[in-house]
Parts: sequence; C-alpha cells; structure tokens
Amino acid sequence: MADRVLVTLDHEIRDADSQLLYADDLAVVRGDGVFETLLVHGGRACKVEPHLSRLCSSASALGLPQPDLDDWRFSIDLAAEQWGSDVEGVMRLVYTRGRESGGEPTAFVMVGPVSDAVSKARRDGVSVLTLDRGFSVDFSANAPWQLLGAKTLSYATNMAALRYAEGFGADDVIFVSSEGNVLEGPRSSVVVARGRTLITPPHEQGILPGTTQRALFSVAQDRGFHCEYASLRTADLIVSEGVWLVSSVTKAARVHTLDGVELPESPLAEEFADLVDLAIETAGLGSGEA
Repeated sequence: MADRVLVTLDHEIRDADSQLLYADDLAVVRGDGVFETLLVHGGRACKVEPHLSRLCSSASALGLPQPDLDDWRFSIDLAAEQWGSDVEGVMRLVYTRGRESGGEPTAFVMVGPVSDAVSKARRDGVSVLTLDRGFSVDFSANAPWQLLGAKTLSYATNMAALRYAEGFGADDVIFVSSEGNVLEGPRSSVVVARGRTLITPPHEQGILPGTTQRALFSVAQDRGFHCEYASLRTADLIVSEGVWLVSSVTKAARVHTLDGVELPESPLAEEFADLVDLAIETAGLGSGEA
C-alpha cells in the first residue's frame, strides 16, 4: 500500500509528490472547479455511481464540460487498486476548469489516509455549534448562480466556519438559515431520528444532496424505518431521539452536544451506525454499476 496515490484521467499513475497543477489553474486562483470525496474500503471505492452523478450535476451547474464517466471509473478503480485493501483511504475526485491561459480541464483522482479526527468522530461522536449561514431557505431558488446545490472547490467559508467553532471548543458545525431552519454541516448531511422515523432537511432549501444520506434512507426504508424530507428547527434537534452528521468518509458522527447542551444517548445509536455502514458499502457496489 502506498502512502498516497495520484492518478490522472489519462490513466497515468503519478508520483503523489510530483508537480501537477499549473500556477494559473483556475482551481488555484479562483476555486473554479468541483470535487467529490469517497471512502476506499476493502480495496474498492464506495458509492462510486452516486458520487459520479453528483460530479456531473456540479459540473453542469458550473458550466464545465460533462465528465467522461468511463475515464473516471477506470481511474477510480486504478487508484483504489494502487491504494490496496489493508486500510481505509480517502479518495478525492478533482475536476477544474483548467488553466486561465486556456487548454483542457484539469482532472485527477487522489487517495490518502483517513485522519485520526475522522476515527474519533466515528467512535466518540461530536460536539456541534449552530451557525447562521446568512440566507433564507428560498435563496437557492432565487439565486441559482450561488451554486448552493453544487460541490465546488470554493470551500473557504465552510472551513472558516469549522475554525470558528473550534475556537469555542466545538468539533463541527450545523448551518441554519436566516429563518432558523436547520440546513447541513460544512461537510455532512444532518439526519434526525424520531422513533423509527429518520428526517433530513429538504434539498430545495439550498442543501447539497448527500450521497450517504440518500443511500442511508434507501437501506433504512428496507428495514422498517420511515424516512422524510422535512424542515427542522434547532429545537427539533434537541428533543429528538438522535442527531447525526453523515458523510462518505466519517460515516455517522453522533451529535452528543449542541450549542453547549448535552444530548441524551440515542437508543438507535448502534443500529443507526450499522445502517450507515451498510449504506456506504452497498450503494453502487462496482464502478460500472448504476
């Protein structure tokens, strides 16, 4: 197993320490591009097709050429093979507009290790601070150029929110709208349990559609859960029977503290974590499957 793996879309395995981007690549100078993050588990990338579908949607929103999915699938499989099956890895698919001076888009697949912080969040859960995102729930519909439903490389605001929360001793963030509606985390979807009902905020409120959340709902419905897309307020999180931040790499991070309020242990904690594991491992089992 390599420490890091880098594969370009011409299927070339590159030295991960070699130079790749030009200084005028628009990903560098403007954050003009899109990306996806996948978990590599057991020697294969998980949920490949849902991530590629979202990559295409994000590319379309930015006016990028539609990705050649066969090239991406081959490069993903090659990168996962190079990474190996000994330990989990974090795979990033990066697709930018290319150089400001012109030319083809930049595209590559990179794999690196899962961080200790991710392992801790899975095991111990997270403390969360709610932060105002500064817009209403209908902002996305009225201003589609804001790209709220696309996974772009312009992540400076999300990272600034996480640093701000860390300054108050919190591990993560849940964004809320100007009306006080729960939206999403900087890197995750919010899922709440009420008995055997799982609830997440609707994507129409300017939320990035979560591949893990969607896979979770599919698996959960098959196992007797009722799944809903519905508006939530902060108070709904506090009185729920469990709150989680779900994502492809961290999987399920249970929120144990919200704005300094300790939340009770969820009776569904173990079952929920198992459902997310199953969802990630079974959604899009092979890179050629839809």
